[in-house]
Amino acid sequence: MTVAGYATDSALVSSEWAQEHLEDPKVRFVEVDVDTAAYDQSHIPGAVGWNWTSQLSDGIRRDIVSRDDLEKLLRASGIEKDTHIVLYGDNNNWFAAWAYWQLKLHGWDKLSILNGGRKYWLDQGLPLSTDTPAHDQTDVKVSEPSWDLRAFRDDVLPKLGDQKLALVDVRSPAEFSGEVIAPPGMTETAQRGGHIPGAKSIPWAQAVSEDGTFKSADELKQLYESKGITPDKDVIAYCRIGERSSHSWFVLKELLGYPKVKNYDGSWTEWGSMVNVPIER
Repeated sequence: MTVAGYATDSALVSSEWAQEHLEDPKVRFVEVDVDTAAYDQSHIPGAVGWNWTSQLSDGIRRDIVSRDDLEKLLRASGIEKDTHIVLYGDNNNWFAAWAYWQLKLHGWDKLSILNGGRKYWLDQGLPLSTDTPAHDQTDVKVSEPSWDLRAFRDDVLPKLGDQKLALVDVRSPAEFSGEVIAPPGMTETAQRGGHIPGAKSIPWAQAVSEDGTFKSADELKQLYESKGITPDKDVIAYCRIGERSSHSWFVLKELLGYPKVKNYDGSWTEWGSMVNVPIER
């Protein structure tokens, strides 16, 4: 079953639904983890694994995956134009949400996230496999990306102080305050710490419950509206490189139905290294 009660019912699928569709040829489960070795240890039977560092980003341009490379990835994963892609991963679906956001940029409609992700699946003792599935190559195509869901520096900088703009900083409180610039072990960093002026600190993990599933729509609404992040605003979420803010973008756009939400994936890695831009601490 899909998970009802949110603005977009089909954005989430439950573990029960997933188990019922493990052998459905029209469904492709895709695991995207922070720990790129986790997939090889075990995964949902039939799932393919995508590496966020090499397959969902362009390390030379410091950008998201290109349209051509995304098509190659989908084709190698046996995905057709009518395939329902179900994404999941570790860290409560961090990079699953990042992949979801990128696919949405390219107009992919049949798309969901597995509620609870890898953590919930493992904790519940649900079926696992170590086999890497083989899928026939397809010739699927994706559309040119639309930037309606993506924010760039110039969508933020000229609008600082605009009452219509609502910036959501989804990093940890220590990153928001400038105490640390990046979480331990993370290589992508910036020259300075702090946050974009006017941003509200709403760490991404506050949107999920202890078991890894998303909180209810009412709880999520209270979380954001209590900080002044309301549906009438032009909402832009950011983090360090765009993956955690993809998670918050998913919550705001897909689960709560906010009409104007963008993910600023340049995030703090860009903002904290630019010359002559304002920073608050």
